[in-house]
Amino acid sequence: MVRLHRLKASDVYDIVAQIPEGKVTTYGDIARALGHPGASRAIGRILNRNPKPITTPCHRVIKSDGKLGGYAFGKIMKKELLKKEGLCFNGDSAAEFRNYRISYTKLHYEDLVSFASSRRCASDLT
Repeated sequence: MVRLHRLKASDVYDIVAQIPEGKVTTYGDIARALGHPGASRAIGRILNRNPKPITTPCHRVIKSDGKLGGYAFGKIMKKELLKKEGLCFNGDSAAEFRNYRISYTKLHYEDLVSFASSRRCASDLT
């Protein structure tokens, strides 16, 4: 597969900004949505440098197995933020993960510009 574009932090932030309170997605879902299916770790590195954690809620991105993954402000803070939004946990894993997960696998990069500029909720994508 030939990539026609580079992975850009702004594209990652645009997707993450659409995740509503009480929902999560995975690093891999974001990577696939941007046409870079093997870039989960790169997504994590980009989110670790998130300059606007309030408007770009990177705490809502977790690992594909439901575990928390990293967070610039620490896993304890990430877990507490998600608990306040209604998620439940078994240890460091989201309980009933599939009920909270929003999958971006159907979103294509070409749709990203219209997606990011629309007022749709990310829950419309499930």
